[in-house]
Amino acid sequence: MERTECQPPLFGIRVLELGSSVSGPFAGRLLADLGAEVYKVEPLEGEQLRTWGVQAPDGSSWWFKSHNRGKKLLAFDLRQPQAVEAVKAIARRCDVLLENFRPGRLTEWGLGYEALAADHPGLIYVSISGYGQDGPYANRPGYGNVAESMGGLRYVTGFPDRPPVRVGVSVGDHVSALYAVIGTLAALQARERDGMGDFVDVALTESCFSLTEAALPEYQAAGIVRERGGNRYLRAAPSNVYETRDGRWMAIGGNGQGIFRRLCEAMGRPELAHNARFADNAARVANAAELDALIETWTKTQEADALNDLLAKAGVPAGPVMSIADIASDLHFRARGMIASIQDERGLEIATPGIVPKFRRHAARLTTAAGAVDRDTAAVLHELGLAAETLR
Repeated sequence: MERTECQPPLFGIRVLELGSSVSGPFAGRLLADLGAEVYKVEPLEGEQLRTWGVQAPDGSSWWFKSHNRGKKLLAFDLRQPQAVEAVKAIARRCDVLLENFRPGRLTEWGLGYEALAADHPGLIYVSISGYGQDGPYANRPGYGNVAESMGGLRYVTGFPDRPPVRVGVSVGDHVSALYAVIGTLAALQARERDGMGDFVDVALTESCFSLTEAALPEYQAAGIVRERGGNRYLRAAPSNVYETRDGRWMAIGGNGQGIFRRLCEAMGRPELAHNARFADNAARVANAAELDALIETWTKTQEADALNDLLAKAGVPAGPVMSIADIASDLHFRARGMIASIQDERGLEIATPGIVPKFRRHAARLTTAAGAVDRDTAAVLHELGLAAETLR
């Protein structure tokens, strides 16, 4: 069938982003990736993520340039009444307002949901905060590292004899951004049905807690408190990372009955699949340390690349633990468009991850990298017919 490419999925949707750092801007980036017109508002000096990490030649971090791709960059001093009026005017022309300030801050500036929805009832107002908009902790400042801790993720991350550890990326911020996008899309769909906007309340702590699998039902039913288990998956086995002969690490998931049998055959140990200690998942979990030792004894005789190919041919889920250098040169990531490049207004090339998910017809496309503070304010005001009525 001939492929017909249409406009991106969110073409025609306007989003006003009032956020900084990670969670709000990442949600805005995802919406921009899907084709929404995203207007990002920063302070006149620029937001703090511009200073985080390694700096590009223009003085903004590489992270900022990739993290805020595809957006129009505006700058206002929201402590000034005329700037607030300008942002209100922009909000009236948008479908979505996305923010990650502490609850109440935008209300203090006259940009809260009630004030904006009064004359724009179709507005979808999406707020990301540490603890949500109500409850005993609502007014506390909240960051992703705290949310990961209070939401239960860090308690189970690490090895039993070591302190809780951080996952190597900002999981709490990113998962809350994903929930913000889900909420935005759901509210847009509901508005198609009834014409009404909504307030979408996303808490970082709740976003993290939602990922804790069976922890709550197992605790309530049996008093089990899940503890740190290192790289071993405590509910199914074998599932771990195993060292190879060339000093690399291979993740292997052999925890289905058929898969475990194929793994044993690939190891040249088919009898293990019939051993009473490993005959089913419950037995394998109970004897996981012994089973992992057997598997690693074998993997240490194999080069990682050859082992990866062998397990793929055997139908066993496996893959090497990859650094960013490995990923950047990987043929599959490249074939899927995940090693991408965009330019800012100075022509500076910025490497950036590709778009997830892929669409067959309504294709999303990368456009520009984030660039200079205030780059697009005048153009956007003019485009929205606001230049004559706003001053900063």
